[in-house]
Amino acid sequence: MDALTQYSGPQREENFRDILEERRKSSDLRHAVRTFNPSPYRGVPPSSVSVLNRTVLESQYLRYVMMQMAKESKEPLDVIREEAAEILEEMSHNLQLGYIRFLSFILSKVFKRLFRRIVVNENGLQRLQQAIQETPVILMPNHRSYVDFLVISYILFTYDIPIPVIAAGIPLMGMTLVGEILRRSGAFFIRRAIGTNKLYWAVLSEYMKTLVRTGFAPIEFYVEGLRSRTLKSLPPKLGMMHMVLEPFFKGEVYDISLMPITVSYDRVVEESLLAYELLGVPKPKESTMGLVKARKIMDEDYGTMHVVFGHPVSVRNLAKGKVNRRQFNLVPRDLPMRPSEDIQAFVNTTAHLVLHLLEENMVLSPWSLMATILMQNLEGMELNVLTQQTLWLKGLVTSFGAHLDWPAQVPISEVVSSSISLHHSVVRSDAGRVVLVEEQAPVGEGPEEAVFRRAVTVLMCASYRNQAIHVLAQPAMLAVALHIAATSARENIFRMFRFLQDLFYSEFIFIPDREGQDFEDACSLLKNYGAVQIINQDITVTKNGEATISFLRAILEPFIDAYQVKRQETASCLHDCCSCCSHFQGLKSYDVFSSDTQKNVLASLIRLGAMTRSKR
Repeated sequence: MDALTQYSGPQREENFRDILEERRKSSDLRHAVRTFNPSPYRGVPPSSVSVLNRTVLESQYLRYVMMQMAKESKEPLDVIREEAAEILEEMSHNLQLGYIRFLSFILSKVFKRLFRRIVVNENGLQRLQQAIQETPVILMPNHRSYVDFLVISYILFTYDIPIPVIAAGIPLMGMTLVGEILRRSGAFFIRRAIGTNKLYWAVLSEYMKTLVRTGFAPIEFYVEGLRSRTLKSLPPKLGMMHMVLEPFFKGEVYDISLMPITVSYDRVVEESLLAYELLGVPKPKESTMGLVKARKIMDEDYGTMHVVFGHPVSVRNLAKGKVNRRQFNLVPRDLPMRPSEDIQAFVNTTAHLVLHLLEENMVLSPWSLMATILMQNLEGMELNVLTQQTLWLKGLVTSFGAHLDWPAQVPISEVVSSSISLHHSVVRSDAGRVVLVEEQAPVGEGPEEAVFRRAVTVLMCASYRNQAIHVLAQPAMLAVALHIAATSARENIFRMFRFLQDLFYSEFIFIPDREGQDFEDACSLLKNYGAVQIINQDITVTKNGEATISFLRAILEPFIDAYQVKRQETASCLHDCCSCCSHFQGLKSYDVFSSDTQKNVLASLIRLGAMTRSKR
């Protein structure tokens, strides 16, 4: 554990180490060319990439799909087989140790410029190393930055752990030189818009399943599917989860280990870019030239990055009593089979469980707490008040089980001022008052442009609030339920709590069918903190807990504002940010302007039957 850092919460039991400390003292070249001696799956060296690809193309499953397509389309089988080979060539990785060494040398230089520290838990790496020798392993990190997958491979190389093959979006492949370096560093590239392309699905599915069956390398993919632009968890995408778990369902492997990896940032490299994307500004196309132009970020300070490797999750243990694997004995293993309801439910629950574990291992910085407070004081606040409230919130989130990276033996005033300095792009201190940063208004600026300019900074601040929101969401929903129910009856409060979970199903992560347990957990947290008292079947707010309950309710206010918007206004906002500004100038919340929030509103209203979706 870093001597300058105090970790609060369960993570204090982990053995944390700053891997950049050694890199600042010794040769980056020597680190890159040192002997790399990982322990492979079951002690068997992996086959070559060419053997892997040939195994995919010659599989009975892919042959069956191609024959069916040839019958349906009347095309020659050789034409379809050639198309499958082209898909695989475009998709497949070409992992080579020499390129890993090259990337390690470059990343050592880059990371030392960008970050003060990259802190990892060595206990988790030991658990991962053991799991890789026993079962196929699926690495499942959260996705907040393009830095994510680079740093994970860098860490595994540093600790002599097999380098993963990584699912990446096809746009990265098109980057001159960079795309090929990534491919040879373990990336395999997947088209985003696969649609109903049956052959592409078949090739991708067989490729993933072959990687699992052979234990070629750990597989890394993002269960959220996309990079989160709001810095909070996204609902899981289940397609790849089905693919990697199928070999277990069919008895082709004894077990599979799912490894949650949580990457936490003091400051995200793409913070302003993410805010503009949320306001409807198109994301810049990935290109080598764009990467070169972005080199100015090297002059910025992005603080500390934490990478926490969780406990491997045994799919076999999870599936006990939940999945009937005998159904797969009724048809040949090589034939396509539509997942049954119990399989679909299991995959969905497992994906949500992984996301929950990712959130549990998030390491919060003091700035996340400050941003949470500032989002309730958008006009600014006195520095001494912010300092006092940050210290209070530290106690609250610690009691809720949050993991905090808090400087040891440093006065709270210095912690706050240091955070303000690090996040100078979002906030500044002026004459003892802390306010959000705003660019100077151009001459002739209209009201819509002014709202847009303000929204950029507020959404940047909101994203750092969102890093902590998983800790506060369920107690906050209980606080809102207590207010809405207007009664102390436990049954009525639970009914409102469950409604809020349904409403925010796309906004926050809830493990399916655990509403009752979530409610009990929220009650327990607030009771233990002294904010509520529970007598028989009544839940009431204590006198000392009124300020806490009010604060928690205010956390959800921006989201509730967004969900109160008229359907027509919500739909129009998805297409036109300026229209959005004119519709919502009366609202206090800038979260309404976020395209992700708007999509979540639509998804929730459709799910609850308040709106319908029709194809035109």
